[in-house]
Amino acid sequence: MKGLNMSRVPSFRKLLRTSKIKLDNKLKNKQYKQQSAAKKYRKEQKKLRQAVRDAVCKKPFPLEDYKKKHVGKSEKREEEEEDEALPLDMMDEDDLKLMEDLARKASFLTRDISSNEPVHIKKRKRESVIEKYEKIPRRVNTEPEKELIHLLPIKDKGGIIPQTMEKPVPDVAEDEEEDTEEMEVAEDFNEEPPPVLTPEEMAAERKIKLQERKMHIAALASAILSDPENNIKKLKELRAMLMEQDPNVAVIVRKLVMVSLMEVFKDIVPSYKIRPLTEAEKATKVKKETQKLREFEEGLVSQYKFYLENLEQTIKDWKQRKLKKSNVVSLKAYKGLAEIAVKCLCELLVALPHFNFHNNIIVLIVPLMNDTSKKISELCCEAVKKLFKQDKLGFASLGVVKVVSGLVKGRNYNVRPEVLKVFLHLRIKEVELKKDSEDIAPKKKFMTFKEKRKHLSRMQRKWKKAEEKLERELLEAEASESKEKKLKLHTETLNIVFLTYFRILKRAQKSPLLPAVLEGLAKFAHLINVEFFDDLLIVLHSLIASDDLSYRESLHCILSAFQILSGQGDVLNIDPMKFYTHLYKTLFSLHAGGTNDDIGIVLQCLDVMLAKRRKQVSQQRALAFMKRLSTLALHVLPHSSIGILATNRILMQTFPKMDLLLDNESQGSGVYLPELDEPEHCNAQNTALWELHLLQRHYHPTVQKFAAHLAVGAPAEGSGALSLDLSRRPATELFEAYNMKGMTFNPPVPSNKLSSVVIMAILGKLASVLLTLWLFDSFNNLWQHLHFTLCILQVCVLCCHGLSTERGADRSSELEFFFSCAPLKRGSQLSLSA
Repeated sequence: MKGLNMSRVPSFRKLLRTSKIKLDNKLKNKQYKQQSAAKKYRKEQKKLRQAVRDAVCKKPFPLEDYKKKHVGKSEKREEEEEDEALPLDMMDEDDLKLMEDLARKASFLTRDISSNEPVHIKKRKRESVIEKYEKIPRRVNTEPEKELIHLLPIKDKGGIIPQTMEKPVPDVAEDEEEDTEEMEVAEDFNEEPPPVLTPEEMAAERKIKLQERKMHIAALASAILSDPENNIKKLKELRAMLMEQDPNVAVIVRKLVMVSLMEVFKDIVPSYKIRPLTEAEKATKVKKETQKLREFEEGLVSQYKFYLENLEQTIKDWKQRKLKKSNVVSLKAYKGLAEIAVKCLCELLVALPHFNFHNNIIVLIVPLMNDTSKKISELCCEAVKKLFKQDKLGFASLGVVKVVSGLVKGRNYNVRPEVLKVFLHLRIKEVELKKDSEDIAPKKKFMTFKEKRKHLSRMQRKWKKAEEKLERELLEAEASESKEKKLKLHTETLNIVFLTYFRILKRAQKSPLLPAVLEGLAKFAHLINVEFFDDLLIVLHSLIASDDLSYRESLHCILSAFQILSGQGDVLNIDPMKFYTHLYKTLFSLHAGGTNDDIGIVLQCLDVMLAKRRKQVSQQRALAFMKRLSTLALHVLPHSSIGILATNRILMQTFPKMDLLLDNESQGSGVYLPELDEPEHCNAQNTALWELHLLQRHYHPTVQKFAAHLAVGAPAEGSGALSLDLSRRPATELFEAYNMKGMTFNPPVPSNKLSSVVIMAILGKLASVLLTLWLFDSFNNLWQHLHFTLCILQVCVLCCHGLSTERGADRSSELEFFFSCAPLKRGSQLSLSA
């Protein structure tokens, strides 16, 4: 029996299974009850809402107030009906009782007599609410109806009872009395005019108000910066000051608030992008610290968004010449507000490229690069250039390039050249694609074998070796992923840039954007796909041959062509002789005037065409270019001469037998033909660099050094060698270093002032000569008299200021010699050639 009982005891797993089923059943029953209760509750609520709607639509009238069905009939007919009516005292008691019973029944009064339905219809036990309201008699309102306020209905055993009450009508007389009293108070108030302030008092009051606003702004900003998470709500208070309504300080306060908010956001914004929370994340319970951080991030993003919208609205109002209803800020002041708003947007574009709404800022800034206002356009262009320079990965650069390309296409290529010139500041050329992943991977210091043997056991060394191997693989994978990501972004960016350039070359060749396009092609030509090289070179040569380009644009075409051929184009079998001939032919178009700035591009072209392609350049071509460049150095500005002579030095050191031009004896047959435009056939080997002797007497000391250095064969060592500062710098860098744009001489000339004794002697001699000429009437006419007097006055002024140049010192000695001559005789001719 005991064994039988033991065999019937269920196992532990069966007990677990059974208990789980019971729990599931209990849970299902509980859920079913909750659903049933909820369903019942919804039905009741639905009925209640239907009753309320019906009560609102239909207005019930009590049966006691029912008068007659046809109210709009004439008084005559009413009198006739009253006469025809049978008085109650003439009726029998049975008929009177029957009428009273019928009157108590609503169906008798509310039945439509014109209908054909029988009077005694069997009613349902539970009539609907709609049918009850349909039985209420309708009448035409002949007098103003009182408004009813519908209250919440009451539910009892019989059904839903709607509740109403009459709306209280305000007493018109009392309202009129109150209005008159208010008017009297207003008149009394208007009778007291505000005190008239003097301009000094107004300025003092404005200064006080402005100081109060500044202190308030400073207090709010300091509180936010000290504890951003707890004081995030003060951002809203600070942003509300952008709507300052006091016309005396509105403009300054709004500008201060814009700049303050910009600096606050730059400080408190995190170094990551804040994404919106999902519904599941919002429903999940988190710690207090996490919840506090979420609230801070949500508030920060919302306030940052509102701030950007305010800046955008300020710029739009200025562009549309739109005034607000309050009229607090004038149209002239809106320009200053818009400039501050643009500055703030530019700062945020550069400082927060990783944060939310950065693409929105790009969409705002890029169209302003083409703005008619030069100041705003320069601000936006500079901001985009800074963004390109600091963008290492390429996300922000890609976004800007997309918007710029869309702007150029949308405006039908009618944009300013500065918009396209920002592409020149892209960092794509700095990417080192040829490095291995080991070089790119971040370096991590691992333990050496000796350190492992000294500090670790055998098992620990084994584990450490496996761990280090895994870490190396992870670092390599991370580096390769970063490199591929960067390369992909840069490739996409360049595709958009070249697409924009090729569109302009194809459709807008006479556009003012062409120089910027050619300059961009010259910079990024080495990154163009080889498949486009032939077509691009044909287009560039056709542009040069058309003679529609300026000299600077043709130089950009030549530079672009040789940049293409110097990179991947080395494998192509293309002869660029036409480009060499064009540059050689047009070198004498340069001079010391407006084309002097183009020499910088010429130096770049010569470096790519001759120095970097020395294996493809013949000796005749190199000699011809060197001779023509030496001649060009005679009639350009000093810094251009320095750059040209530095290029000649490179040619002399790069190509052999260039010292032929330093010998007077001719080599071979023929005569040098300087007017010939073909460098291969001008016989440059039969001439000499006589220009170097003239350049050694140049007034610029650096030009003298270079000329003397080339005259002795450009040695790398010895007495004729250049200093390290001049020999190690390229020609383009020397051209920029000795530039005279600032109207300063480089190196500066030492001052050599005249002594006071010499100045006083000159002035005394001038006075005596002028007096002698006046006394003896030595002038032939009045013009000669006035001209001589003016010259003497000019010399006096120069002497008083202390002539500080060598040329002035020479002039003073000439004047002393002139004035020491014998006295002039009457009728003698004077030489007044200044």
